[in-house]
Amino acid sequence: LEAGMPLYGNELGRDTNPFEVNLGRVVKLEKGDFVGRAALQEVKESGAARRLIGLQMLENAIPRAGYEVRADGAAVGQVTSGTLSPTLGTKIAMALVPAELPGPGNAFEVVVRDRPYRAEQVKLPFYKRPRD
Repeated sequence: LEAGMPLYGNELGRDTNPFEVNLGRVVKLEKGDFVGRAALQEVKESGAARRLIGLQMLENAIPRAGYEVRADGAAVGQVTSGTLSPTLGTKIAMALVPAELPGPGNAFEVVVRDRPYRAEQVKLPFYKRPRD
């Protein structure tokens, strides 16, 4: 999670496409025909409806998969993965939200046990290992 890598069953599944989960760079549409190529070409040209973002919790709550994400009080998406990061010492999550929402620094709320907690959008990955 700290590396911002999508996990099958959480960020990746039958209802997501590579462009939504920051994997568009690995789709090689020019490599010839393959199953799903036309659909992926359409998403690339028109833009993905959703995008995977990083969230850092600003309050003491740990986000978990399936929790509602709100912007300006309205439900806009859901957490796909969340945890208390041992490396960063804070609570982080990835979430799928509408692509048209603003980028890093945007304010969100994550609903944990029926109560909204403040979160801020941050760039993915959350952590990059220093190179030697």
